[in-house]
Amino acid sequence: MKKYPKIVQVDKRGQIVIPKDIRSEVCIDEGTGFYVYSIGDDSILLKKIPLKELDQNDNAVNELLRKGEKIGISKKKIEKAVEEYKKTKQGRLEII
Repeated sequence: MKKYPKIVQVDKRGQIVIPKDIRSEVCIDEGTGFYVYSIGDDSILLKKIPLKELDQNDNAVNELLRKGEKIGISKKKIEKAVEEYKKTKQGRLEII
């Protein structure tokens, strides 16, 4: 694992590019889902969600449902996004 920092910039749509060597190192493919956590005032954490974990009885989905309620995202909308994610080959968890 490389320990030096990478610098990326946010584009006008709020997107960033994860450098290719980092994507390869942690097996991130197109459509990989992530939890996004705010850590303090100036940091974020991305936690990869493996496709096999996106099952209604899984802790990952339960956590999505619990946190979604706190920020006003309906259970129905989350369940629809999870179902769409599970239908694709590699998953494509879109913005909920």
